[in-house]
Amino acid sequence: MLVYLTLTLVTLAIAYSINMRNNATVPEVTKEYNFIYRGISRGQARKAAGLFSLFVLLTGVSALRLNVGNDYSKYVEFMHRTFSGAVVPTEAGFNYLTKIIYTLSGFENYVGVFAVFAAATVFFFLAAISRQAEDFFLSFMMFMLLGYYFQSISTVRYYLALAIALYSIDLCIKKDWPGFVLLILCGSLFHKSLLVVLVLYPLAAMKWKRWMYCVLALLSVSCIFLNDIYLKIAIKLYPSYEGTEYLQGGTSRISILRCAGVLILAAIILGRDIIKDRRMSFYFYANLGALILYVFCAFLPTVSRIAYYYSVTQILYVPALINKVINSRDDKSYKLGETLYILTIAGCALYFVVYMKRGSADGVRILPYETFLFHELPATLSERGFG
Repeated sequence: MLVYLTLTLVTLAIAYSINMRNNATVPEVTKEYNFIYRGISRGQARKAAGLFSLFVLLTGVSALRLNVGNDYSKYVEFMHRTFSGAVVPTEAGFNYLTKIIYTLSGFENYVGVFAVFAAATVFFFLAAISRQAEDFFLSFMMFMLLGYYFQSISTVRYYLALAIALYSIDLCIKKDWPGFVLLILCGSLFHKSLLVVLVLYPLAAMKWKRWMYCVLALLSVSCIFLNDIYLKIAIKLYPSYEGTEYLQGGTSRISILRCAGVLILAAIILGRDIIKDRRMSFYFYANLGALILYVFCAFLPTVSRIAYYYSVTQILYVPALINKVINSRDDKSYKLGETLYILTIAGCALYFVVYMKRGSADGVRILPYETFLFHELPATLSERGFG
């Protein structure tokens, strides 16, 4: 745990320094100190250095791990089988990446595969936050303390897809549909659940009319009475879930409370302007969609993975909402914004403590942290003669 605590404190300190530079007002006279050959100011260079430092630290801890994460040994087995020409349930992108790295390495270099996934996941999360966050520190803090980074160590393919989805939001809001579709299709080569974003995100980006709300309400209520039919459709779309424990469905009370809390906060702060701004409107509908999925679609296999594509926007939405209050000219609103800022940090810190206490539990398994520098991987199924 010491590795994770140190990493969290150091990266938060770097993120805070980046945020301070972003919020600082740069006098006009400083323009003479630009690096003329690239047109980059000192502030921009420091920001780039900070982001690069975050990338190296986060990628390094994830890439150096060994047998850390819920699916680590399972992925090693899949890599061995796909390299041997056997049929595996993983997507083509994962399989071809494994074959390329194994071939170039000259041995079954599963550590290299995990390192590439770590680098790609961290890159897309950092790129998404740095481009879209109104308060970089607060968004990055939520990314770390709410477990998104640490869960990416445990659930490798899905969190790469989640990072790509978060990055694609900007393309969707700007209506860059060719770029959006191409990015999602490429990402789906590593986790096909990402394809649902092609429907979910345009729904959140569109302007809703009254009749659409009625249709949404009817569909939500129908899930209560027609869940068997919807479940059969879901199994046909995702046949690998048939006959598995995933068919039990399930939902998360914590996730429901978080979505409801964020929506209430948005209603209080924005009032009638809750969907006035295009980006804020997207975040609102995304969290509303996540809440509906959690409440009415709990019977669907791993519904939380679908809802997460919506609820991950909270790391952008909450800081944007708090910024609206802090930037108000009213002194009372400013003090309220500061209070919300502190409460958000405190709430995330509490969540982080609870999450780390469960770090060694099944489904997480990020503790104890081990590295290939000092440890060896236990024998896989194939090595024990069961593959």
